Amino acid sequence: MTDVLPHTLRVDARENRDRVLDAARELFAERGVDVTMREIARHAGVGPATLYRRFPTKRALIDEAFADEMRACRRIVVDGHAEPDPWHGFCSVIEGITALNARNHGFVDAFLSANPEFEAIGAHRASLFRMLADLAARAQRAGYLRSDFVMDDLLLVLMAGRSLTFARPEQRARAATRFARLAIDALREPGRRSPQP
Repeated sequence: MTDVLPHTLRVDARENRDRVLDAARELFAERGVDVTMREIARHAGVGPATLYRRFPTKRALIDEAFADEMRACRRIVVDGHAEPDPWHGFCSVIEGITALNARNHGFVDAFLSANPEFEAIGAHRASLFRMLADLAARAQRAGYLRSDFVMDDLLLVLMAGRSLTFARPEQRARAATRFARLAIDALREPGRRSPQP
């Protein structure tokens, strides 16, 4: 009996943790990162004490809730950076990140925020932007990316893409594809034609 009780408690604790993470991911994706811890606990069907026992700070919850998005975002940038054709790599990054961001309002908010609450995401963003700056410089040297492009232009694209999360879920993928193509056209060196990736 004594062996069964600790095992049951561990299973319950793991289930509570999973429910909290699922609730946080759902609410962050739908409404952004301004959702309160109390709202997350309520949505998960647990008390605030249970939530804080698993995630003592909102930062800890955000870091865990967005771990998959951060891995996916890194993979998109690393793959684009490794592409031999820098323009194709740059375009694939725009398309991939736009599609990823269209699915999750909260991740976009956290990714673009300077709030110290998102320290892990900020460090993630800084390392990705270094790779993107190198990729952009190569695409400019190849003559396909606008010669007046600066990294702030990429931030503008990401900020504008935030509105994709307000589209109905079934429309987001198509809207993200269209938005990415329009952004790519705007970032292409004027007069330079290239096939869409």
